[in-house]
Amino acid sequence: MRHYIQQPQQIERNSFDIISRLISASRPDYRFVDADQEAVIKRVIHTTADFDWLDILYFSPAVLQRIREGILRGATLYTDTTMALSGINKTRLAQYGSECRCYVSDPRAVQGAKAQPITRSMAAVDLALQEAGEKIFVFGNAPTALFRLLEHPVTPIAVVGVPVGFVGAEESKQALINSGLNCIAARGRKGGSNIAAAIINAILYRMPEVQHE
Repeated sequence: MRHYIQQPQQIERNSFDIISRLISASRPDYRFVDADQEAVIKRVIHTTADFDWLDILYFSPAVLQRIREGILRGATLYTDTTMALSGINKTRLAQYGSECRCYVSDPRAVQGAKAQPITRSMAAVDLALQEAGEKIFVFGNAPTALFRLLEHPVTPIAVVGVPVGFVGAEESKQALINSGLNCIAARGRKGGSNIAAAIINAILYRMPEVQHE
């Protein structure tokens, strides 16, 4: 019978050890900006097995600190897909007094999308912006949601913008980078709801360590 690791924490530790060794072997001159960005980038690589993420993730200055501080103040995270919502560790998020919402399937978004007509992701952004409180937007799938947010004169705590695809994805993320908003964005076509969730989870998992530094 084949022997293999069955303990999930050990599998994850081994995976991150392998990632670190492969980066050292293939990119010996590569240096992470800081431990915060290293945690995010390595978790995204862990999620995708794609080392291109060493080069394509953009971080605006102090964005990770701003997201942490927003979560500690009880900010609400809004995702563009239920997949991103499902992937975010909501138990850990709730420990810091924050929560995550997705309105893409909300009847109000469905009705608003039909009435205008726009995508449901765009209508979901409109719903989120009607709510009070500090906001962090987490987009992994819908360029239209990101474009819609940028059309509004609002300043959320931060935007995680990593829509994937061939129509508008690259352009929406570049527009986010150029917007001056606090953001994490993926240059180019790559991205996805799993990437968006991985970024938030990396921030959440590092928070206890940061608080004790």
